[in-house]
Amino acid sequence: MSFSNKVVWITGASSGIGEALTDQFIKKGARVIISSRREEVLAEVKNRYPDQQEQIKVLPLDLSDIGSLQEKSQQAEQYYGKIDYLVNNGGISQRAAVKDMDIDVLDKVMKVNFMGSAALTKYVLPGMIKRQSGHIIVISSVMGKFGTQLRSGYAASKHALHGFFDSLRNEVYKDNINVTIVCPGYIKTNVSKNALTADGSKYGKMDPGQEHGLTPKECAVKILDAIRKKKSEVFIGGGKERLALYLKRFFPGLLARIMRGMEVK
Repeated sequence: MSFSNKVVWITGASSGIGEALTDQFIKKGARVIISSRREEVLAEVKNRYPDQQEQIKVLPLDLSDIGSLQEKSQQAEQYYGKIDYLVNNGGISQRAAVKDMDIDVLDKVMKVNFMGSAALTKYVLPGMIKRQSGHIIVISSVMGKFGTQLRSGYAASKHALHGFFDSLRNEVYKDNINVTIVCPGYIKTNVSKNALTADGSKYGKMDPGQEHGLTPKECAVKILDAIRKKKSEVFIGGGKERLALYLKRFFPGLLARIMRGMEVK
């Protein structure tokens, strides 16, 4: 499959996996729309490609501002006249016990991670159905399969993505639209540094798992391979996460006991 001249819209494109995906798609000849809250950082990403400026459009947005996303989707389609691939990558993590967490923190995590992606997908979908072509990619997490301490809101938002996009896949298969759910494990990004604590402030520390995880580039290369193969779901990560997924499927009681005994920070 060639991505040449295909139109790809990527949220959370200013850093981490989204930035790495932007790089991979541009190198494959795609036309890319990059979105995140930070317009100045998106401009920096675009300026790294002086010879491909016409291939890249900057569209800042805030996934938690659900009311603005229909207009943003219309703007995105106007750039190149269509969206071939929507990559729902934007998100935020959380580090707080349920008993301590402000309800506004949970609300923000759910809006950014779930409602924002669901809304953008809904608004992009009519164009894909009209063209009878399209591919929706959602960056979930292994936390979409099980939960750990201090990640209740994050795990809930990722579980919600699985339910929504599994259902969507069954609805749009007849329209020649593919849906791929990506479940990264530990990837070396700033996701833990930017995670929200109980009062909404940033956690500010790199988790050991992230520190020793795959690079965003390694993750992005594997994601593009999964897109080419039109996979319904793909796990990307290391042995510990893979073992946890295996235990969750076949020995959920054992995994639960292991998780209860873990010291999670």
